[in-house]
Amino acid sequence: MRTKLDDTSLIRKILDGDKHAFKEFIEKYESQVAATVIGMLGPGPEAEDIGQETFIRFYRALSRFRGESSVGTYVTRIAINLCLNEIRRRGRRRTLYVSNGEERLEAVAHKPGTEHQDESSRLVNLGLQSLDPKFRTVIVLRLIDGYTTRETARILKLPEGTVLSRLARGQQKLKEILAPLYKDEQPISRDGP
Repeated sequence: MRTKLDDTSLIRKILDGDKHAFKEFIEKYESQVAATVIGMLGPGPEAEDIGQETFIRFYRALSRFRGESSVGTYVTRIAINLCLNEIRRRGRRRTLYVSNGEERLEAVAHKPGTEHQDESSRLVNLGLQSLDPKFRTVIVLRLIDGYTTRETARILKLPEGTVLSRLARGQQKLKEILAPLYKDEQPISRDGP
């Protein structure tokens, strides 16, 4: 059995043409890339394609990696850039139809890959998809991927104050989007009906 290598050793072996090292790298970072891409684009074939493209781009750009940031940050930046390109390519923003939410939520509930997600996850994902990409990106990096404000600022090449501002505004917008969907839900009593 092969021992796990640190990122520096993995990169060195990948650059030397070791295919097993690249496979190990993908296994190490695939869940991180998936969380970022699904947070940005929602689940589906486009997210899968962007996830695969992230590793292809990483491989092609590896010789230019200078180590100024962590490998995880570098891979996440590639994923974010590809997601933003996809969002621009779509040429439209997804809209949440609050007035007739049942139809829109029903369409999301039947998308491939979402059948095992619980209702709250679907609602939050729907809300995320309706946010402007500049807010969505910050929320995904900070709250889903768990990057610090400083790391998020580095990934997006923004001042930390801008990251904090977009995070606060994005959370407020997300709350406004989700509030009408949750207004009819009653808290479950521990004492029974």
